[in-house]
Amino acid sequence: MREAQHQTFTTHDGVELFYRYWPGTTAPGEPRQAVLLFHRGHEHSGRIAHLVDELNLPDHDFFAWDARGHGLSPGARGDSPGFATSVRDVQTFCDHLGAAYGIDEENIAVIAQSVGAVIVATWVHDYAPRIRSLVLASPAFKVKLYVPFARQGLALMRRWRGNFFVNSYVKARFLSHDPQRVASYDDDPLITKAISVNVLLGLYDAAERVVADAQAIQVPTQLLISGADFVVHRQPQEQFFERLGSLHKEKHVLPGFFHDTLGEQRRESAVASVRRFILHNFQQPAARPSLLAADRLGLTCAESESLAAPLPRNSLRELYWRMTRTGMGFGSRLSSGLKLGFDTGFDSGSTLDYVYRNTPTGTSAVGRLIDRNYLDSIGWRGIRQRKLHVEELLRLAMAQLRDQGREVRIVDIAAGHGRYILEALQGIDPLPESILLRDYSDINVRDGGALIRDKGLEAIARFVKGDAFDRADLAALDPKPTLAVVSGLYELFADNQMVSGSLAGLADAVEPGGYLVYTGQPWHPQLELIARALTSHREGQAWVMRRRTQAEMDQLVAAAGFRKIGMRVDEWGIFSVSLAQRVQ
Repeated sequence: MREAQHQTFTTHDGVELFYRYWPGTTAPGEPRQAVLLFHRGHEHSGRIAHLVDELNLPDHDFFAWDARGHGLSPGARGDSPGFATSVRDVQTFCDHLGAAYGIDEENIAVIAQSVGAVIVATWVHDYAPRIRSLVLASPAFKVKLYVPFARQGLALMRRWRGNFFVNSYVKARFLSHDPQRVASYDDDPLITKAISVNVLLGLYDAAERVVADAQAIQVPTQLLISGADFVVHRQPQEQFFERLGSLHKEKHVLPGFFHDTLGEQRRESAVASVRRFILHNFQQPAARPSLLAADRLGLTCAESESLAAPLPRNSLRELYWRMTRTGMGFGSRLSSGLKLGFDTGFDSGSTLDYVYRNTPTGTSAVGRLIDRNYLDSIGWRGIRQRKLHVEELLRLAMAQLRDQGREVRIVDIAAGHGRYILEALQGIDPLPESILLRDYSDINVRDGGALIRDKGLEAIARFVKGDAFDRADLAALDPKPTLAVVSGLYELFADNQMVSGSLAGLADAVEPGGYLVYTGQPWHPQLELIARALTSHREGQAWVMRRRTQAEMDQLVAAAGFRKIGMRVDEWGIFSVSLAQRVQ
């Protein structure tokens, strides 16, 4: 029986989480390979530790954490600051394993159950890690609440009383047929029976998004479905598997199994399947399908084409969107935000600057009310969070350059008004040696230049007109940047060749070892509203977006000669911001 070491790691927000570590016997000169175990909701790492021996992989390191609010990790029992926080904890954990044990993402296999499986599936979807394989056992994509409208009721109560806790209705005898597992569950003092409403509702929201967009997941995936599960619904698991983008995927339905799939009484065959799947993928080269041509073939290509196609005249949907546009046009007479969108394009730098300022204006109290509702839409909330993440990664990159004794020379090739660049400098000492802001819009150049003067940065910053897709022009940037930024641009253009040319120009310009901050939009809940009702900066044309998965965006950046080293994602999974380093 392998003995576990008890360790902790520090998360992105400074919390120390507990984990168990079982060292493997890696042969000299061979890369270390690891299996990560993620427990169910309410439980902890000790409840899944039996798999270390049962899988019989002595050459592999094993790690199993206690999620925050569980087991020996701190925090209110069953709670987390947000579901997205728990997802980011997974990335921080993997970063820790790389730094502390020298284990590369490509040499990691993941096994996760129930709520842990949803956390991990969301991580794989949002962060696009290069892990070798993924095993999901009875993922809790939709919990059986048994009370009609329970989810809606919980959401309403949270608005009234804030976060609160609900106790699990699940009895141990409905989790496993194994009498020892049942008895130990009831007697385990580390098991928490409560879960916060924030976590529960966040679980539902993330699960819906991941199931709907499972095509974005490229990792070899094995799905284990318990055939007699009283805790979670089966249909979303089936839908997830059908939509999975993985070239290598397999599904096992286990007749008679209760929800604790890998803790069932007769789990030997299931564990053997997991072992075979993990070993096979470790024996194969780490490979992912190329997504460089996803703009010409694939789901997001078809999706954008569908959004661009006109609806049948006088159909119900066409009438609905016509009425929506008419209503927004009327609202623009009162709302400054809507008027600016129709005047300059809802994707323009002027509109984004207005969204960043987040102050409703209008011709009357009604206009300001309309504007407040407009600014509070989920897409604009995501935009504002993207700005904060861009600023965070900008400051991180500047700090790393200073630590290396290098100059900070910033270029933003599509800066809008440049607000997120200039506001990222607050509290920075010393200031960058130079800041070059570029944009194709004369309005943005004018207003961005005024913002530079307003902030008293004329000595180091200038704003010029420039084409972000002119490779030769970008390659000739002077001075050569050590930190390049492209935010909110590539999301507006479906053509990967344009994006590749732009990135190649930046790669030619950025000094080796320099940094690139780039954004992505892997998901958006308002795609049809945007396409059918909003106009773009391109002469008032419809604003039709093609989503890029995080994996696709990362591949485009890698092909240009950059290596991603960090990223941030908003709580809704709409916008990502990544930091990469020039390596070629």
